Amino acid sequence: LFDLREAVHRQGKKLGRTVAVIAESDLNDARVLNSSSRGGYDLDAQWNDDFHHCVHAVLTGERDGYYQDFGDIRQLVKALQEGFVYSGQYSVYRKRRHGSPSKHLPPGKFVVFSQNHDQVGNRMAGDRLIGLAPFEALKLSAGINLLSPNLPLLFMGEEYGEKAPFQYFVDHSDRELIEAVRRGRREEFAAFQWEGEAPDPRDEATFLRSKIDLGLRHQGNHRALFDLYKMLIKLRKEVPSLSVLTRKGMEARLFEGTKAIRVKREHGGDRVVCFFNFDSRPVNVSPSLGDGLWQRILESASERWGGPGGTGWPEFIRSGGPETSFNLGAYGFVLYRQAGPNKGLAERSGVS
Repeated sequence: LFDLREAVHRQGKKLGRTVAVIAESDLNDARVLNSSSRGGYDLDAQWNDDFHHCVHAVLTGERDGYYQDFGDIRQLVKALQEGFVYSGQYSVYRKRRHGSPSKHLPPGKFVVFSQNHDQVGNRMAGDRLIGLAPFEALKLSAGINLLSPNLPLLFMGEEYGEKAPFQYFVDHSDRELIEAVRRGRREEFAAFQWEGEAPDPRDEATFLRSKIDLGLRHQGNHRALFDLYKMLIKLRKEVPSLSVLTRKGMEARLFEGTKAIRVKREHGGDRVVCFFNFDSRPVNVSPSLGDGLWQRILESASERWGGPGGTGWPEFIRSGGPETSFNLGAYGFVLYRQAGPNKGLAERSGVS
């Protein structure tokens, strides 16, 4: 792997391009990312399936297959803080210890996602998150992904809530290979409790069912979700504390007894705090912001994002006085930024 990385980087340099070598691995082996001086392969990044499994299990309640190792909200906090959730502890699904510590690795080494071609395409029906969780949860998954300090990956159509499944299809001509694929799919699904018959990977109808409809971007809640994704990307690019791939200045904590997480991020004097509620019920939380004036720059429950309307979070909070609690709606999230020279960002962006 190290030799491959070196060869790709050399070729990229010859072409005048920056080329990244990213591993698609579920081994949770830090050697893939460790520097060569630490005996690693020094790849530029790798997919972090643990992050996906944390989000998916909490939002859908699924516990079959590899999801039986997930579902505890504290695991998502660990994923934000360290990268790998399984860093050497016992995995019920694998029936052995799994993974190695990754806390020493920068978050920019981890690609995170709430959906991708594997996690959707390797489901028997190819069903997307939109068919498994409510609309507010789709927005929440976008928020935790794009506001994290990691490298976010978006799967085609998730940004507007594509409804078409993404089913596994092939166009092989070898009959034995086709049958081997069919058999392999059936065996893979055995660990899950999915009902019905798996779509035939060789059937053209399987491919046609998987074609996305870009026109949905302009309709109803699909448009609201699309607009939210664009705003989250805009904030990630423009707000210094959200644009850096570092855990320095970051703190992720769970509100005890709840499924709500507070994430603080700071960079170069810029400070933000985001509150995420992964529960299907509202929860009261105390913001515990740092001293000073804080401005709300995004609330997922806003009608602008197809939500039920504000839940009482004020546009400004002056911290340092008596502690106040606010209601965080089911699957909702709220983002605050400390007011300062750039405090007009919310007004300029039309954020609410």
